[in-house]
Amino acid sequence: MENRSFYNEILTEHKLHPEFKHDLPDADIVLEGVNPSCGDDIFLKLKLDGDVITDGAFAVSQASADIMLGMIVGKKKEDALKMGEIFLKMIQGEASEDEIDSLEEASALRDIAHMPARVKCAVLGWRTLKEALLDGP
Repeated sequence: MENRSFYNEILTEHKLHPEFKHDLPDADIVLEGVNPSCGDDIFLKLKLDGDVITDGAFAVSQASADIMLGMIVGKKKEDALKMGEIFLKMIQGEASEDEIDSLEEASALRDIAHMPARVKCAVLGWRTLKEALLDGP
């Protein structure tokens, strides 16, 4: 029960005080991510300096996307993609404890696999990030 409380606390904090929910008019990559099963719709915006993600933003409330952006800003694209892979492995119950620990705050979402209706919502930002980085400049 303690894990679920931690999960709720972190998501509530990011929902009430999202750090990256703002406009980024000079974004190098803008991609819409849609989850038709729950109606979530985000616009992920990334600013790049060469191969490094220097800033990120999203539109529409999505706590998981805010957590994700807090982790990837300042990282290289390849590192952000690796974090995304680990996050998806965690959600699928396939990540090691060391991998889960490397996700820092996002590790609070590890038990989301037991809430099938929320899985697609939690991974929407990460899936959109992967698509944006692999198809972007």
